Amino acid sequence: MKIRQNIRHFAAKQALTLPVVGPRVRERLVDLHVDIFGAKAADGRREEREDHMDAFFDNTFDTYVAALETGYLEAEAREVTHIQANFDFYNHGWTEMMEFPADELGDHRDRYADFFDTHGITVDDPLGEFTRVSVPDAPSTPERIDEPVHPYAEGGFADDVYVETPDGEVIVGGRPEPEDVDPTDAPGADEDVRAD
Repeated sequence: MKIRQNIRHFAAKQALTLPVVGPRVRERLVDLHVDIFGAKAADGRREEREDHMDAFFDNTFDTYVAALETGYLEAEAREVTHIQANFDFYNHGWTEMMEFPADELGDHRDRYADFFDTHGITVDDPLGEFTRVSVPDAPSTPERIDEPVHPYAEGGFADDVYVETPDGEVIVGGRPEPEDVDPTDAPGADEDVRAD
């Protein structure tokens, strides 16, 4: 999958495990993800999906921390959570929100098979054991599973994690973590921090 990576991702990585700041950052990151993916929802469908996405994304931050603790790099740990989200979108027929084509689901799953198997994560059960927050149901559009629509999906990146840097360069595996990361640069760490 191709994802972006900048200093704020590394700041969020550090901030998420801190007391006081961590919960604020988590809440802001959940809101950002709901906004980003909600904007990709089919016309008239965003509102009915928001509560589901809010709780689902909240749980994926537990996955993110667990992946980091397992030894995955920041970009890989974040990609794991995006794969979870794409599993969920696919299951609901929300294919217009997917980041990669449905025919690449198995390839992405296989790359992280050890982690996913350890934590019970499957295409059918995207959260596995990461269900601290109850996820409310939301209406599906199952007709899109058989005939997916993927206006935002980028195919051809299923063999590794590809990172687009702030200057537009695409590298495999992600950037090395900078030494001078300030956790207060993470979204939500400071009331004045806004989304890029």
